[in-house]
Amino acid sequence: MKCLRYIIFICTSAIFFLPTNAQKNIKEAAVPSTSIDYHRLANIDTLINGYVSRGWVPGVVALVVKDGNIILHKGYGYSNIASKKRMETNSIFRIASQTKAIVSAAVLILYDQGKISLFDPVSKYLPGFANQTVLDHYNAADTTYTTLPVKRAVTIKDLLTHTSGIDYAIIGSEKMRAIYAKEKIPVGLGVFEPNLVDEMNKLGKLPLAFEPGKEWRYSLSIDVLGAVIEVVSKTNLEDFLRKNIFEPLNMQDTWFNLPASKANRLTTVYTEDSLQHVIPWTKDKFGVDPNYPLVKKHYFSGGAGLSSTAIDYAIFLQMIMNGGSYNGKQILSKRVVQMMLHNQLDFAFNGKNYFGLGFEIVSDKGSADEPRNEGSFDWGGFFGTTYWADPKEKMIVLFMTQLTPNSHNDLESKFEQILYSSLK
Repeated sequence: MKCLRYIIFICTSAIFFLPTNAQKNIKEAAVPSTSIDYHRLANIDTLINGYVSRGWVPGVVALVVKDGNIILHKGYGYSNIASKKRMETNSIFRIASQTKAIVSAAVLILYDQGKISLFDPVSKYLPGFANQTVLDHYNAADTTYTTLPVKRAVTIKDLLTHTSGIDYAIIGSEKMRAIYAKEKIPVGLGVFEPNLVDEMNKLGKLPLAFEPGKEWRYSLSIDVLGAVIEVVSKTNLEDFLRKNIFEPLNMQDTWFNLPASKANRLTTVYTEDSLQHVIPWTKDKFGVDPNYPLVKKHYFSGGAGLSSTAIDYAIFLQMIMNGGSYNGKQILSKRVVQMMLHNQLDFAFNGKNYFGLGFEIVSDKGSADEPRNEGSFDWGGFFGTTYWADPKEKMIVLFMTQLTPNSHNDLESKFEQILYSSLK
């Protein structure tokens, strides 16, 4: 009997990590949902408008989809404060690291096609990753270092799970930032002239921060996957995404190079001064030109380069929730989506939650003190965008602004609290 109860528990728990079989397309709700307390939901308007009126946040787009129906989709505040241009639901945002999930899905399209394996060494596609080394000793005084040979090669799966040993330029560890800066490794945000494949091969020749598979560390790994996609598909990353994801899903506002016809919908990006006042982001901030979406590029960062709208990204997430299909188009196999939403680590990457192939996944421990249910998957972007999908509630949520750093970033968590308190 104890064994039977254990089996039932395991099977029940696994359900939360699987996408729904019901195929949903996102649409405006024809009638109010009976599963929503709209009186409580209205508190979201009061909350966000209060932050806008205090000058704590320039503007927000919030989108909530439940059971395929839009129950909230609003713009609050300003897309541009100086001109008093209102934030609209179709405003376009620099989604930065939200690019990662899309590119992770793209490399898994190649997996579905039998063109790559998760356990392929990256050097099979990028020879710069052959004969890799790991950092041994580092001298901060002159940034010299010694290395040791790696015990095993970095694999495609290591890249997908951020366990490759690669770090990040600018926002990574001090040691690796210095090593990458010396070789001018692109951070991914902005405009870069070099060739993506060449730069990622150059990255592969630099030492790893740790042995592959031993740690989780946020990194340029998905940029490397972008280069792998270009090599395997024999096309550039933008064209591959457009043909295999954006066009089939009708994601018309998701771009590396934002068309001139859409430029007036691009939101202004803001930061804070020393007094925590919201001010426009300027080019000298991290050396990143805020107008990079409008500048023609040939270097497509798989980890940070896209701009998009809330509704476009919600469609991508609905495809994942549907088990890889949307509007009759099968983008990913059902099995691959299950793999994406399954824990791939032997440890909790942030102390409590899991990490799959492209997403953070809320664990039982993680769901104990936050509204999202176990099995919810999420991530966000550097400039203040965030998303999550909750399969148990059949709900997708986008909360998008363009402000970093943000001293009042509790807004998003309060929004989440009100949203879940509105569910019947």
